Amino acid sequence: MSLKSHLIEARNRLFKSLIALVIGTVAGFFLYDELLALLIEPVRAAGGSITYTSVMSPFDIMLKVAIFVGLVASSPVWIYQIWAFIIPGLKKKERRLSYSFAAVAVPLFLFGIAMAYFVLPFALQFFVSLAAANSETLFTIDTYLPFIFRLLLAFGLAMLVPVLMVGLNMVGVLPSKVILKNWRITVFIIALVAAMAAPGGDAITMFALAGPLFLTFAAATLFCFINDKKRAKKQAEQDAANENMAAGSASSIDTPSTEV
Repeated sequence: MSLKSHLIEARNRLFKSLIALVIGTVAGFFLYDELLALLIEPVRAAGGSITYTSVMSPFDIMLKVAIFVGLVASSPVWIYQIWAFIIPGLKKKERRLSYSFAAVAVPLFLFGIAMAYFVLPFALQFFVSLAAANSETLFTIDTYLPFIFRLLLAFGLAMLVPVLMVGLNMVGVLPSKVILKNWRITVFIIALVAAMAAPGGDAITMFALAGPLFLTFAAATLFCFINDKKRAKKQAEQDAANENMAAGSASSIDTPSTEV
Protein backbone atom coordinates (compact mmCIF):
# COMPACT_ATOMS: atom_id res chain seq x y z
CA MET A 1 0.00 0.00 0.00
CA SER A 2 1.13 3.52 -0.77
CA LEU A 3 1.46 6.20 1.90
CA LYS A 4 -1.77 7.81 0.68
CA SER A 5 -3.62 4.49 1.00
CA HIS A 6 -2.31 4.04 4.55
CA LEU A 7 -3.49 7.54 5.49
CA ILE A 8 -6.94 6.91 4.00
CA GLU A 9 -7.21 3.63 5.88
CA ALA A 10 -6.12 5.30 9.13
CA ARG A 11 -8.72 8.02 8.61
CA ASN A 12 -11.51 5.49 8.00
CA ARG A 13 -10.62 3.45 11.07
CA LEU A 14 -10.39 6.59 13.20
CA PHE A 15 -13.83 7.63 11.96
CA LYS A 16 -15.31 4.25 12.94
CA SER A 17 -13.73 4.54 16.38
CA LEU A 18 -15.18 8.03 16.86
CA ILE A 19 -18.66 6.79 15.91
CA ALA A 20 -18.39 4.02 18.52
CA LEU A 21 -17.15 6.59 21.06
CA VAL A 22 -20.13 8.86 20.42
CA ILE A 23 -22.58 5.98 20.80
CA GLY A 24 -20.90 4.90 24.04
CA THR A 25 -20.93 8.49 25.31
CA VAL A 26 -24.68 8.75 24.73
CA ALA A 27 -25.13 5.53 26.70
CA GLY A 28 -22.92 7.03 29.42
CA PHE A 29 -25.47 9.78 30.08
CA PHE A 30 -28.01 7.13 31.07
CA LEU A 31 -25.50 5.46 33.43
CA TYR A 32 -24.27 8.72 34.95
CA ASP A 33 -25.90 8.49 38.39
CA GLU A 34 -24.86 4.88 39.02
CA LEU A 35 -21.29 5.36 37.81
CA LEU A 36 -20.75 8.62 39.69
CA ALA A 37 -21.90 6.96 42.91
CA LEU A 38 -19.46 4.12 42.22
CA LEU A 39 -16.57 6.55 41.69
CA ILE A 40 -17.36 8.58 44.81
CA GLU A 41 -17.77 5.54 47.07
CA PRO A 42 -13.98 5.16 47.76
CA VAL A 43 -13.90 8.77 48.99
CA ARG A 44 -16.73 8.18 51.44
CA ALA A 45 -15.15 4.90 52.56
CA ALA A 46 -11.93 6.81 53.31
CA GLY A 47 -13.81 9.37 55.43
CA GLY A 48 -13.81 12.21 52.90
CA SER A 49 -16.53 14.05 51.01
CA ILE A 50 -17.00 15.52 47.55
CA THR A 51 -17.81 19.17 46.83
CA TYR A 52 -18.70 21.09 43.65
CA THR A 53 -16.82 24.32 42.97
CA SER A 54 -19.05 26.14 40.47
CA VAL A 55 -22.54 26.29 39.04
CA MET A 56 -21.48 24.56 35.81
CA SER A 57 -19.58 21.78 37.59
CA PRO A 58 -22.46 19.25 37.62
CA PHE A 59 -22.91 19.46 33.83
CA ASP A 60 -19.16 19.44 33.22
CA ILE A 61 -18.75 16.35 35.41
CA MET A 62 -21.69 14.64 33.69
CA LEU A 63 -20.03 15.20 30.31
CA LYS A 64 -16.66 13.87 31.51
CA VAL A 65 -18.22 10.77 33.05
CA ALA A 66 -20.21 10.10 29.87
CA ILE A 67 -17.08 10.40 27.71
CA PHE A 68 -15.21 8.06 30.03
CA VAL A 69 -18.03 5.51 29.76
CA GLY A 70 -17.98 5.90 25.99
CA LEU A 71 -14.22 5.34 25.87
CA VAL A 72 -14.49 2.15 27.91
CA ALA A 73 -17.65 0.89 26.20
CA SER A 74 -16.19 1.46 22.73
CA SER A 75 -12.87 -0.21 23.61
CA PRO A 76 -13.69 -3.38 21.59
CA VAL A 77 -14.15 -1.20 18.50
CA TRP A 78 -11.08 1.03 18.71
CA ILE A 79 -8.83 -1.79 19.90
CA TYR A 80 -9.97 -3.87 16.93
CA GLN A 81 -9.39 -0.93 14.56
CA ILE A 82 -5.81 -0.63 15.80
CA TRP A 83 -5.28 -4.35 15.19
CA ALA A 84 -6.99 -4.21 11.80
CA PHE A 85 -4.56 -1.46 10.81
CA ILE A 86 -1.61 -3.73 11.71
CA ILE A 87 -3.02 -7.03 10.40
CA PRO A 88 -2.59 -6.33 6.64
CA GLY A 89 1.16 -6.64 7.17
CA LEU A 90 0.82 -10.20 8.46
CA LYS A 91 0.73 -13.49 6.61
CA LYS A 92 -2.48 -15.52 6.46
CA LYS A 93 -1.53 -17.92 9.28
CA GLU A 94 -0.20 -15.09 11.48
CA ARG A 95 -3.37 -13.11 10.78
CA ARG A 96 -5.59 -15.87 12.18
CA LEU A 97 -3.47 -16.04 15.31
CA SER A 98 -3.50 -12.28 15.74
CA TYR A 99 -7.30 -12.20 15.93
CA SER A 100 -7.12 -14.24 19.15
CA PHE A 101 -4.72 -11.71 20.66
CA ALA A 102 -7.02 -8.87 19.61
CA ALA A 103 -9.80 -10.65 21.49
CA VAL A 104 -7.56 -10.88 24.56
CA ALA A 105 -6.76 -7.15 24.44
CA VAL A 106 -10.26 -6.03 25.49
CA PRO A 107 -10.41 -8.19 28.67
CA LEU A 108 -6.88 -7.05 29.56
CA PHE A 109 -7.91 -3.40 29.16
CA LEU A 110 -10.94 -3.92 31.40
CA PHE A 111 -8.85 -5.92 33.87
CA GLY A 112 -6.38 -3.04 34.19
CA ILE A 113 -9.24 -0.64 34.94
CA ALA A 114 -10.65 -3.03 37.54
CA MET A 115 -7.25 -3.43 39.23
CA ALA A 116 -6.79 0.33 39.45
CA TYR A 117 -10.23 0.73 41.02
CA PHE A 118 -9.46 -2.08 43.47
CA VAL A 119 -6.40 -0.33 44.91
CA LEU A 120 -7.95 3.16 44.79
CA PRO A 121 -9.36 3.00 48.37
CA PHE A 122 -5.89 2.18 49.74
CA ALA A 123 -4.39 5.24 48.06
CA LEU A 124 -7.21 7.51 49.27
CA GLN A 125 -6.92 6.23 52.83
CA PHE A 126 -3.21 7.03 52.73
CA PHE A 127 -3.83 10.61 51.59
CA VAL A 128 -6.63 11.16 54.10
CA SER A 129 -4.39 9.88 56.90
CA LEU A 130 -1.96 12.72 56.14
CA ALA A 131 -4.55 15.36 57.04
CA ALA A 132 -4.28 17.17 60.34
CA ALA A 133 -6.18 15.81 63.32
CA ASN A 134 -9.76 17.02 63.83
CA SER A 135 -9.86 18.34 60.25
CA GLU A 136 -12.42 17.64 57.54
CA THR A 137 -11.18 16.20 54.24
CA LEU A 138 -12.93 17.70 51.22
CA PHE A 139 -12.23 16.60 47.64
CA THR A 140 -13.30 18.93 44.85
CA ILE A 141 -14.95 16.89 42.15
CA ASP A 142 -13.21 18.92 39.43
CA THR A 143 -9.82 17.59 40.55
CA TYR A 144 -10.87 14.21 41.94
CA LEU A 145 -12.51 12.72 38.83
CA PRO A 146 -9.69 13.64 36.40
CA PHE A 147 -7.27 11.99 38.83
CA ILE A 148 -9.43 8.84 38.90
CA PHE A 149 -9.85 8.75 35.13
CA ARG A 150 -6.10 9.10 34.57
CA LEU A 151 -5.45 6.30 37.05
CA LEU A 152 -7.99 3.93 35.50
CA LEU A 153 -7.00 4.62 31.90
CA ALA A 154 -3.27 4.49 32.65
CA PHE A 155 -3.48 0.92 33.89
CA GLY A 156 -6.03 -0.09 31.32
CA LEU A 157 -3.71 1.07 28.54
CA ALA A 158 -0.68 -0.37 30.31
CA MET A 159 -2.27 -3.81 30.10
CA LEU A 160 -2.40 -3.38 26.31
CA VAL A 161 1.37 -2.98 26.04
CA PRO A 162 2.03 -6.77 25.99
CA VAL A 163 -0.53 -7.18 23.19
CA LEU A 164 1.17 -4.39 21.26
CA MET A 165 4.51 -6.10 21.80
CA VAL A 166 3.14 -9.30 20.26
CA GLY A 167 1.71 -7.40 17.30
CA LEU A 168 5.00 -5.61 16.59
CA ASN A 169 6.87 -8.90 16.92
CA MET A 170 4.56 -10.64 14.46
CA VAL A 171 5.20 -7.98 11.81
CA GLY A 172 8.95 -8.26 12.46
CA VAL A 173 9.42 -4.81 14.00
CA LEU A 174 10.22 -5.91 17.58
CA PRO A 175 12.46 -9.02 17.82
CA SER A 176 12.55 -10.87 21.12
CA LYS A 177 16.30 -10.28 21.44
CA VAL A 178 15.63 -6.54 21.65
CA ILE A 179 13.08 -7.12 24.43
CA LEU A 180 15.42 -9.41 26.36
CA LYS A 181 18.34 -7.01 25.92
CA ASN A 182 16.37 -4.13 27.49
CA TRP A 183 14.40 -6.07 30.11
CA ARG A 184 15.97 -4.17 33.00
CA ILE A 185 14.75 -0.84 31.61
CA THR A 186 11.27 -2.30 31.05
CA VAL A 187 11.05 -3.65 34.61
CA PHE A 188 12.16 -0.28 35.98
CA ILE A 189 9.53 1.58 33.90
CA ILE A 190 6.77 -0.79 35.03
CA ALA A 191 7.73 -0.34 38.67
CA LEU A 192 7.96 3.45 38.25
CA VAL A 193 4.54 3.69 36.59
CA ALA A 194 3.00 1.51 39.30
CA ALA A 195 4.55 3.65 42.03
CA MET A 196 3.34 6.90 40.45
CA ALA A 197 -0.17 5.70 39.60
CA ALA A 198 -0.73 3.95 42.93
CA PRO A 199 0.79 6.29 45.52
CA GLY A 200 -0.26 4.28 48.55
CA GLY A 201 1.55 4.20 51.85
CA ASP A 202 2.55 0.54 51.60
CA ALA A 203 4.27 -1.65 49.06
CA ILE A 204 1.22 -3.89 48.72
CA THR A 205 -0.61 -1.24 46.69
CA MET A 206 2.26 -0.93 44.24
CA PHE A 207 2.77 -4.67 43.84
CA ALA A 208 -0.96 -5.22 43.36
CA LEU A 209 -0.77 -3.09 40.23
CA ALA A 210 2.74 -3.94 39.06
CA GLY A 211 2.26 -7.71 39.46
CA PRO A 212 -0.19 -8.19 36.55
CA LEU A 213 1.96 -5.94 34.37
CA PHE A 214 5.04 -8.06 35.05
CA LEU A 215 3.14 -11.28 34.34
CA THR A 216 1.67 -10.07 31.06
CA PHE A 217 5.05 -8.64 30.00
CA ALA A 218 6.72 -11.99 30.74
CA ALA A 219 4.03 -13.87 28.81
CA ALA A 220 4.39 -11.53 25.83
CA THR A 221 8.18 -11.87 25.90
CA LEU A 222 7.92 -15.66 25.95
CA PHE A 223 5.54 -15.65 23.00
CA CYS A 224 7.83 -13.32 21.03
CA PHE A 225 10.81 -15.59 21.77
CA ILE A 226 8.94 -18.72 20.60
CA ASN A 227 7.63 -16.91 17.53
CA ASP A 228 11.14 -15.76 16.57
CA LYS A 229 12.46 -19.32 16.99
CA LYS A 230 9.76 -20.69 14.69
CA ARG A 231 10.36 -17.92 12.18
CA ALA A 232 14.13 -18.51 12.19
CA LYS A 233 13.64 -22.28 11.79
CA LYS A 234 11.26 -21.81 8.89
CA GLN A 235 13.61 -19.34 7.24
CA ALA A 236 16.53 -21.77 7.64
CA GLU A 237 14.51 -24.59 6.05
CA GLN A 238 13.55 -22.32 3.19
CA ASP A 239 17.16 -21.21 2.66
CA ALA A 240 18.32 -24.85 2.69
CA ALA A 241 15.67 -25.77 0.14
CA ASN A 242 16.72 -22.88 -2.07
CA GLU A 243 20.38 -23.91 -1.82
CA ASN A 244 19.55 -27.51 -2.71
CA MET A 245 17.49 -26.36 -5.65
CA ALA A 246 20.28 -24.07 -6.82
CA ALA A 247 22.87 -26.84 -6.40
CA GLY A 248 20.68 -29.28 -8.36
CA SER A 249 20.24 -26.80 -11.16
CA ALA A 250 23.98 -26.12 -11.28
CA SER A 251 24.88 -29.84 -11.40
CA SER A 252 22.44 -30.50 -14.22
CA ILE A 253 24.02 -27.71 -16.22
CA ASP A 254 27.61 -28.79 -15.53
CA THR A 255 27.01 -32.50 -16.36
CA PRO A 256 27.82 -33.13 -20.03
CA SER A 257 25.11 -34.67 -22.14
CA THR A 258 25.59 -38.36 -23.15
CA GLU A 259 23.11 -38.26 -25.96
CA VAL A 260 24.49 -39.01 -29.44
